[in-house]
Amino acid sequence: NELVDKIESTFHYNAWFTPDNIRKALRGIAYMLRKDAIEKWVANYPSLAKERNAPLNVGIVMAGNIPLVGFHDFLSVLLSGNRAYCKLSSSDDQLWPVVFKLLIMINKGYVERIVVLAKLEGMDAVIATGSNNTSRYFDYYFGKYPNIIRKNRNAVSILKGGESEEELRRLADDVFSFFGLGCRNVSKIYLPESMKLDTVIKAFYDHNEIIHHNKYANNFDYNKTIMLLNQEDVLENGFLLFKKSDAIASPLATLFYEYYQDYDELISYLDGIEEEIQCIVGTDHIDFGRAQSPELWEYADGVDTMKFLTELD
Repeated sequence: NELVDKIESTFHYNAWFTPDNIRKALRGIAYMLRKDAIEKWVANYPSLAKERNAPLNVGIVMAGNIPLVGFHDFLSVLLSGNRAYCKLSSSDDQLWPVVFKLLIMINKGYVERIVVLAKLEGMDAVIATGSNNTSRYFDYYFGKYPNIIRKNRNAVSILKGGESEEELRRLADDVFSFFGLGCRNVSKIYLPESMKLDTVIKAFYDHNEIIHHNKYANNFDYNKTIMLLNQEDVLENGFLLFKKSDAIASPLATLFYEYYQDYDELISYLDGIEEEIQCIVGTDHIDFGRAQSPELWEYADGVDTMKFLTELD
């Protein structure tokens, strides 16, 4: 089976794409593709029931931070009756061809609707995902097309102090899954002043094996060295650095934390910086452990991709 071979061999091309992480990504896609979830999702877009006379060419600039991260955009383009012009990331160009092949086996019509291009051209619209830096280039090159251009975002978690050890363990999954490289990974936690950080550090210990991954360990050592040279206050447990900070996006192998006094004030503050935040994990928000398993209707950056696609003409 070609997919099984790729799961086992892709890390030779990209060391971050371990077999475990690829399987995790595929499980996330399988969860997304539940029949009831798809039916609930597409029911929000009555125009999907009408066949498009002529598919539009929608360019998708795929990110490569975690395996198959552009799948939702790709699926949306296909289900909206359009043609996917895919520009693959060099970091994730091993898995996608196998996925395309499997989909074409399931539906022969997709052979005309899935196009892989080295350079995007001939598009009617563009969906591009990248960093804050690359978004400026995307604006320049794709600004003349109808577009969705995404920038850096991170997830945060709000703790209330009464979380169980099991909930904190699930929060650790939101921090460590995919080595923390995804925009839905928790990069910062907010704690009430009554809560000890030690409680969190202890609950995270099950992930200690992560330090045996060479690239992760290099980032841990590098960031620890920089912080110590700068004489910054930093705690660590041997595989994760904990640093008090006002910022949202933390370096790899680092978790920022901040104490809050008033929950409602914190929510109001986060509402004001929503462009930095992909999602919030915790009571009243996304369940602990579910940050990397979004539903089909939980759109990246809060932009309704399917609405964008169905309204193209």
